[in-house]
Amino acid sequence: MNLLAINTLQLALIIIAAVVIVVIGTGIWVSARKIKSDRLRAQFGKPEYARTVKDTGSQRNAEAALAERNARVQHLHIRALSPTDRARFMESWGRVQAEFVDTPGTAVADADRLLVDVMSVRGYPASDFEQRAADISVYHPGVVENYRAAHQLALRQSNGEASTEDLRRAMIYYRSLLDELVVEPARVVSGVTS
Repeated sequence: MNLLAINTLQLALIIIAAVVIVVIGTGIWVSARKIKSDRLRAQFGKPEYARTVKDTGSQRNAEAALAERNARVQHLHIRALSPTDRARFMESWGRVQAEFVDTPGTAVADADRLLVDVMSVRGYPASDFEQRAADISVYHPGVVENYRAAHQLALRQSNGEASTEDLRRAMIYYRSLLDELVVEPARVVSGVTS
């Protein structure tokens, strides 16, 4: 074999090796992105994941926002309620439910305030609604959609646009979040008791 044939063979082997490395690297990158997407979709639930994709305009932006949300909440001091706090909040909920019979609009507003109080005692910052919902979605993805729906119905009520049926649904939605935040047994999340 002459020198030119050996150099051509070596060049061909180098090109093939480079292509193989690029293909393997791309496969690993795609697989890692899929695993990350699947993990976030599982953690936040499909509805919250899809809502965040829609709100941010892309899957990449949504995943960055969800990861940032998760990191933010990991630094909060979320804690379980004491038995005394549980009893107090459940008693307050009973009064709010009883109030619904005579003044459903007031009961919905009071339910919203009660949930903010529960979140505050648990360690969630009492910031604006969107931040509260985002924070709740990290550990309670199954009910954050209900919380958003209840809040929208409460806003409609404050504008005089909600029917009694709307208010009844809002109370059911608020109750589902209350059950998650008050009735749930303490559980360990990422090393933090919540």
